[in-house]
Formats: sequence, structure tokens, C-alpha cells
Amino acid sequence: MGISRKDALDCFASDDLIGIGMEADAVRRGLHPEGVVSYTIDGRINYTKSWNSPDFEPVFNQITKIVASGGTGIMLQGEVSPTITISWFDSLFRSIKDRFPTLWLHCLSASEILEIAENSGLTSQNALAQLRDAGLDSIPGDDAGILDDAVQHHRRKWKTADWIAVHRGAHKLGMQTTATMMFGGGETFEHRANHLQAVRQLQEETGGFTSFTPWTLASGNAGMTGFEEATAVEYLKTLAISRMYLDNIGNVQSNLETQGLKVLQVGLRFGGNDVGSVLLADGANAATEEQLRQVIRDAGFKPVQRDTLYRTMFLN
Repeated sequence: MGISRKDALDCFASDDLIGIGMEADAVRRGLHPEGVVSYTIDGRINYTKSWNSPDFEPVFNQITKIVASGGTGIMLQGEVSPTITISWFDSLFRSIKDRFPTLWLHCLSASEILEIAENSGLTSQNALAQLRDAGLDSIPGDDAGILDDAVQHHRRKWKTADWIAVHRGAHKLGMQTTATMMFGGGETFEHRANHLQAVRQLQEETGGFTSFTPWTLASGNAGMTGFEEATAVEYLKTLAISRMYLDNIGNVQSNLETQGLKVLQVGLRFGGNDVGSVLLADGANAATEEQLRQVIRDAGFKPVQRDTLYRTMFLN
């Protein structure tokens, strides 16, 4: 059993960063005694510019580049136009699977699925079933923000219950999903604890989450102003608390995309057992596969490439 809500709030308020990190590291060792840290090679594609492309060539061209870089999966995400229904995505997924049959499709956030269902006159569950049959393999949870309706910094029109319902529905269909928490936008520790509790409760119910990733909201992101960006210390503390609270989720990610190599490496001793995708980080946080593997080795772990859902470990 993970730590209690009260314990989590006490940790958020504590200055004992090292002690919290050691406790989280103990949880990680219990779940992953083999001393391995995993990563994946996959890419993100924005499908929005492909609305008027009947043959999906813009998407195919990007997939070809990702596969050439060693990618085993893709994350297709974008803005769902009010005029686009599920038939477009059905055709897209089937076309991708025809041309790239082994490629894993980890695509469409809960918000996108809800929009697609609404545009198509479907329930979210029926939309999920049709998308799964068309080739959708799993769903990313990176639109979760803070799962508390009092927090609006990331906000779409959908509520916490809607996000939970999509992931519950996917789990019922046998599709696994991931979960995240985007913090540092002015929310309270209580809001973060509410988020962790919502994820833990759904995991207890379905067992459908493969991983959890806390990440920080950059100041000015999505038009946000008036708050101080979360520090590396706050990130590490939140990572560690997430690992201790969510002991029913096997994998917690120390995030390269938002934190960069140095903080990511420290995060491997604060509960993280995975470092995400080589191909998703860019700008100042970009890294090669070998740089990522070296950082993992220097932290005292064996680097191993995985697939999207942590089922296959590749020796390389």
C-alpha cells in the first residue's frame, strides 16, 4: 500500500528532500530490483495539417523518418476540428497499420477522444471501441493536467470525471493507458494530492495504467502568467511522492522532455525507473540515445530499450 494522503501532504510540506528521495528509491527498488532503467524510441506527430490530405502522405513521411531513427511507435496528437468525425481517424489508423503493421499507435488524448465522439454523435465508449478496431493500440494520458476541477490552468472544456471515464473505458476494452500530472501552475499541494488519489483509485479498479509521469508546467505555457515555474527541487520532491503514493503503478518516469539530462539523472534516485522517449525531447533538452544510456549508466543502472507498454526489453 502506498503512502496515505496525509503522508503525501506532509512530504510536500517537508524540507527533507534527501529523506523523501531515499524513501522513494526504496519503493523503486522493491518494484524493480533488477537495477534496470528503461527508455523508448518513438515520435510525436501532429496530424492537424493532414486534414486535407486524402492519402495521409504528410503523416506517412514523418512515420518513415521515425522508423528510420529506430522508432517502434508513434504518438499522434493535435487539435480536433469540429468538422472532423471518427471516420477520418478510422481511415488514418487503418492506413498506417496497412503500411507499418508492426508500429505501435499510442495516440489521442482523452480530450481528443471526447471531441471526436461529440463530433460523431457517439458515446466516448463507442468511439474508443471503433478506434481500437481501426488500429489504436493505447492512449497517452498527457492531457491530465491536475485532476481537480478547481484547477483550470490547463483547461479544456472537459472535467476530471470525463478524463477518468475515457481511461476507465479504454481499460475495460483491454487497452492500456498512461497517466501524467502537469504541476507548477499555481495549484496547491492538496490539488496535487487529489490528482494522485484519483489516479490511484482508478488503478485499483482497473489496473490499466502502465506508467505515471509528473512534469512541470513552464511559465507562460498555454498563456499562463503570474506564477513561478517549479524548481528542480520541487520536481524531484513531486517525483518521489508520486512514486511512493502510486505503488500500484509499475513505472514512474523521470522526464527528459521537461527536465533535461542532469535533473533526469538525479530523478533515477528519487523513484524514477524510466526516462521516456529519446525522440520527444528537443531544444535544450535534446539528447541522443547514447547520451541517455550513459546518463543511466552513470547513475548506477543498466539502460534497456523498451516498447511503449513496457512489455518488451530490447538488448542493444
